[in-house]
Amino acid sequence: MKKFLPLLLLLISSIFIFSCKDDDNDVVVDYPTVYDVNLNLIKDPLSNSLYHYTVQFNRSLLNQDIVLVYRKNNPSANSPIWEPLPTTYYFSGGNSMDYIFDFTTADVQLTLDASFDLTVQDGLFNSTYLNGQTFRIVLVPAVFGGKNSNTSDLSKMSYEEVIAKYNIDDSKIGKL
Repeated sequence: MKKFLPLLLLLISSIFIFSCKDDDNDVVVDYPTVYDVNLNLIKDPLSNSLYHYTVQFNRSLLNQDIVLVYRKNNPSANSPIWEPLPTTYYFSGGNSMDYIFDFTTADVQLTLDASFDLTVQDGLFNSTYLNGQTFRIVLVPAVFGGKNSNTSDLSKMSYEEVIAKYNIDDSKIGKL
């Protein structure tokens, strides 16, 4: 009986230890969703042809998730045109300018890279391409509705196609 009692106590305590184990690793993700960002691009201190802006996410994304970025191309119109990034503009004299983006799980960096000096441009150019810019950031999980998202397929889709594919209610746009 003396040998049985310690074994019984060990058995009972081990049941409580293992039954209290927390394996709940669920991550609450509130996307697919859309955010608007209104900003003025900031000149890079080392280059007159490079402007950028970094937007922090409210919470970290999962490593496999996808970020899509669109720029509002007609800011004064009632029905906006959302152009997908990356996009290139061509100007006279062989000059070009690229809007690009790069993202991590914590942020997205928006960049304007030109083949010419952006600091000598006029006010109309600055208000059209540098200041008062509106970007729409769409956060998409890599797996949604039992389907895998294909990055190359998504980058070819318009904003409206992405919204329709993921059934996103874009009347509820968040702000970052």
